[in-house]
Amino acid sequence: MPEQGAPQRLNLALQGGGSHGALTWGVLDALLEDGQFLIDGVSGTSAGAMNAVALAHGFAQAARGHKDPLEAHRAGCELARATLARLWEGVGTLGSLTWGIPLPGAGPLLGMMSHWLSPYQTNPLDINPLRRVLEREVDFEALASARAPQSSTVPQVFVCATNVRTGRGEIFTAKRLSADAVMASACLPLLFKAVEIDGEHYWDGGYSGNPALHPLIYKTDCADVLLVQINPIEHQGVPDSASEIMERMNEVTFNAALLSELRAIEFVRRLLAEGKLDARRYKSVRMHRIDGGAVLEPFGAASKLRADLAFVRRLFDLGRAAGQDWLQAHRADVGVRTTVNIADNA
Repeated sequence: MPEQGAPQRLNLALQGGGSHGALTWGVLDALLEDGQFLIDGVSGTSAGAMNAVALAHGFAQAARGHKDPLEAHRAGCELARATLARLWEGVGTLGSLTWGIPLPGAGPLLGMMSHWLSPYQTNPLDINPLRRVLEREVDFEALASARAPQSSTVPQVFVCATNVRTGRGEIFTAKRLSADAVMASACLPLLFKAVEIDGEHYWDGGYSGNPALHPLIYKTDCADVLLVQINPIEHQGVPDSASEIMERMNEVTFNAALLSELRAIEFVRRLLAEGKLDARRYKSVRMHRIDGGAVLEPFGAASKLRADLAFVRRLFDLGRAAGQDWLQAHRADVGVRTTVNIADNA
C-alpha cells in the first residue's frame, strides 16, 4: 500500500451485468489494495449491488474493532477484499447463474422457453442460488447500523431496483438495505419472480438506473465519482442475427438511464462554469470511468450467466489490471478534475 498521506474521498458507481460483475471485483481489489481512497458512497445495481454490499460489509466489520479512523480504513480495505473474494469464489462454484432453476439444460433451453413460459411456470419455487451465497457473506444488520456521521469509514450503500407497478427506480439504503433489496436489483424478469418488499414488487434495477448516480450526488459530500462500466455503450457494425440484435437491445436498454444522468451532470457542470447556478446549492461532479465494456465485449452477452470458477477468475484478473491502469493514470486527478468527457459518452 503506497504511503501517500490521508486517503482521498471517492464515490463508486458499479454497473450490473451478471457474472461480468467479476471484472468489477478485480477493479475493487486493485483500489482496496492501493488503500489511498476513502470510499464515501457506493451505488450499485444487480451484480454491482452485490459488489457494493460485500465491499461495505468489510468496512463495517473493521469499524467494530478499530476506533482510530485510519486503522479502521486500512483494516476495512483488507476485510473488504476478503469478503469480495469469498463472494465471487462462491459464485464461481455455481457454474451458471441459472443453476437450480428446474429445467433440464437450463442454458439454451431456458432462452427458448422464456419466450413462451414465465418464471412463475418454469421456476415456481423462485429458486435463486445467488441468495444463499450473498446471505452467507454479508451481514445486512451490521450494514444497516454501521454508518455513523460523516467521519465513518463505512461507505453509504445505494441499491437500485425497478418498481414493477410504477416503472420507476427505487433506491434501497440504510435500514432498507437487505438481501431482498439486492435480489430485487438483480431480478431478471424472465428468470425470476418479482421480489416483493413492503407490498411492492421489483425487477432488475438496470431498467431504471445502471447504476443510479443521483444518490451519490445528493446524499454524499464527495464530488468525485468513479464509474465502473461493464456494458458497452458503443457497438461496431449492425447486428443481423436474432441473438445479436437482442444482445444490442439489452445493452442499449441497460445503459439508457445512466446516459441520461450523465447528460444532466454535464449540463449542471456547464451552467456552474458559466456562473448561471449557485455553487452553494449545486455540486460540480467530477466523473471518472473504468470502461470494462470493451474488454468484455468479445465474451458476448450469453456469458453473463456463466459462473464457473475459471471464468470468474479470468474476469477478476482483467478487472484488476484495468483498476491498476486507472490508478497509474488518474490517481492524482481525484479531487482536482474530471477525467472522462461526459459529452462524448452521453
